[in-house]
Amino acid sequence: MVVTLLTASLARAQECADIGSSTQQGGLLWGRVLPGSEVRLDETVVPVLPDGLFLLGFGRDAAPHYTLNVVSASGDCAQSITVKAREYNIQRVEGVPQRTVEPPQEQLERIARERAIVRAAKTRRIIRPDLLDAARDGFSWPAVGPISGVYGSQRFYNGKPGSPHYGVDVAVPTGSPVVAPAPGIVTLAEPDLFYSGGTVILDHGYGLSSSFLHMSRVDVAVGDELAVGDPIGAVGATGRATGAHLDWRMSWMNERIDPQLLVPAMPESQ
Repeated sequence: MVVTLLTASLARAQECADIGSSTQQGGLLWGRVLPGSEVRLDETVVPVLPDGLFLLGFGRDAAPHYTLNVVSASGDCAQSITVKAREYNIQRVEGVPQRTVEPPQEQLERIARERAIVRAAKTRRIIRPDLLDAARDGFSWPAVGPISGVYGSQRFYNGKPGSPHYGVDVAVPTGSPVVAPAPGIVTLAEPDLFYSGGTVILDHGYGLSSSFLHMSRVDVAVGDELAVGDPIGAVGATGRATGAHLDWRMSWMNERIDPQLLVPAMPESQ
């Protein structure tokens, strides 16, 4: 399992953070400090559980080096974290009609309004240690089937870069079930967003959340508390999708991380 709570000597844990010194772009690191400590990753304040557990996420284009600063009863600590670069699948497509690359003008107001709704849901910070405790051993797949899209890939249309893909796509038929990959609380449940269609955001606590896109049916409401395996909705091709699939994305704070790094190998579909 990629998400591993790294251990160190008790002496080191008292001096600094018990955490690995390196990760990769799109990766997640778990760590521990003395209870009551304050933690920052460069300028980002990191939520810390009462027992000292915390996690860090690094986005698609994360810088090579970060500094973890810890203030605790035993003193201050600065620890370096190295982030390894990844190679992403880049495709270049020429001769694409402009109307298929950019949204129509009449939809811009709707798109801006929906982005604000999604942003508000993602900036909520649910502080529930029990939710995050359940994620320590990793996540399960919310849908099982062929993987048709991976994190970090990007297309250039007519020489202009499109937005990178921040999730993992599971290509299964419309109506296939989507279930919770870990416990969480629903902070967004929208049946028809312009880009992502049927969309649900499930907050796992302390800045970690999952998003499920393009669903044909949304079976939850904001405020619902889900356990692992609970139904969320059904796969679809809603929004700006070319075929039926589940687009599963994850974020830590404002960083988009790679869900595929947090799950075991995709099981064979039945």
